[in-house]
Amino acid sequence: MENYIPISFLNDFIFCPRSIYNHQLYANFDKMMYQDKVQLEGLSAHEAIDKKRYSDKTTILQNFEVYSDEFGLFGKLDVFDVEKKTLTERKNRVKTIYDGYYLQLYAQYFGLREMGFQVEHLIIYEFTKNKSYPIELPENNLRMFEKFKQTILEIRNYSLLGSSFLPNKAKCDKCIYNLLCDLSLC
Repeated sequence: MENYIPISFLNDFIFCPRSIYNHQLYANFDKMMYQDKVQLEGLSAHEAIDKKRYSDKTTILQNFEVYSDEFGLFGKLDVFDVEKKTLTERKNRVKTIYDGYYLQLYAQYFGLREMGFQVEHLIIYEFTKNKSYPIELPENNLRMFEKFKQTILEIRNYSLLGSSFLPNKAKCDKCIYNLLCDLSLC
């Protein structure tokens, strides 16, 4: 899958293009060096899915690999209920439905469709509050669908050294790499 983009990069890139670089740079380091309580809670919330213990029903796909030739993306989805045709992205806490959440779901959606699955519902599920947030399908939210395509294009054309980057204090404050980033405003 040469030149395919990991689905997780969509959310990361919108948050901060440099976070993708930092994530790759520190991938083999001890996560305790840069992750804090929020990230560790998120990993814990995903544990049942990552170990495929969320459900024993064969119609529930969990931690399932998807790819999209059309958009050049690959990654894993959290949960897809084949019978209900419902794709769910699980988050530990949801304060805001960020654009990156849409883009992740859209990438998974297109991957499933290309693999022959029917997907009729997209959901962001908040683990701590047991609350679901319906997300419009890409064909029903053209603004977000265009952002999805534009973000993929921007990732493909991004150069860490060749692009102008303006740090955002609000994002730097929340970034797990803020103490390791040479441009952090923290």
